[in-house]
Amino acid sequence: MTVAGTPVIALQQVDKTYGTAVHPVPVLNGIDFAVQPGEFVAIVGASGSGKSTLLNILGCLDRPTSGSYRLVGDDVRDLDDKALSALRKTRIGFVFQSFHLVQHLTVAENVELPLFYARVPAKVRRERSRALLQRVGLGHRLDHLPTQLSGGECQRTAVARALVADPPLLLADEPTGNLDSKTSAEILQLFHGLHRGGATIVLITHDPNVALQASRRITLRDGRIAADERTAELATAGGNA
Repeated sequence: MTVAGTPVIALQQVDKTYGTAVHPVPVLNGIDFAVQPGEFVAIVGASGSGKSTLLNILGCLDRPTSGSYRLVGDDVRDLDDKALSALRKTRIGFVFQSFHLVQHLTVAENVELPLFYARVPAKVRRERSRALLQRVGLGHRLDHLPTQLSGGECQRTAVARALVADPPLLLADEPTGNLDSKTSAEILQLFHGLHRGGATIVLITHDPNVALQASRRITLRDGRIAADERTAELATAGGNA
């Protein structure tokens, strides 16, 4: 849950450096931004811009070398692996380019999976799973296996799974990257619907056209924020990358 007035994401002067003290490899430099509850933000940049590293930090899969990252008010930099795992389970819903569905589980069982690991009672798991699958337009696919679904249906299942624990942040990594243009448009419309319903969404993409679907676009270049623009600013500029 989010606390009123608390950003879902708050980064202050975040740096990330790999390599050694003798041969450092800086990847992120002075990243500084916040995401408020209910925002739909796209982070865009070319290969090598630092998107993947920033994604790992936002998803609590890696820690900054320096600076502060607060997730719903808690600074994650010095948390141990167990605490980071708990944050990932309760505060972040992940949507991946490759879906990552369990092939031998049904659609409903895939959506239930995070609740199973959280030891939520079976009846509650089933009810939440069915409700979310209805919400994403898959109420008729509950007992199907992932191999029986289209790419768009697989991604809708992945979105439902990401939302089932009611996390304050939905973090999507290239969610349309493996989809054709028509299906990509359908998935982006689903994100728009979730945004209208109050979801906080951060979408990572290399595609400027996908990024334009968000109400805010943050552009990375060489590990730094090159631009942070709202929809109105993008429209005034003609939507150029």
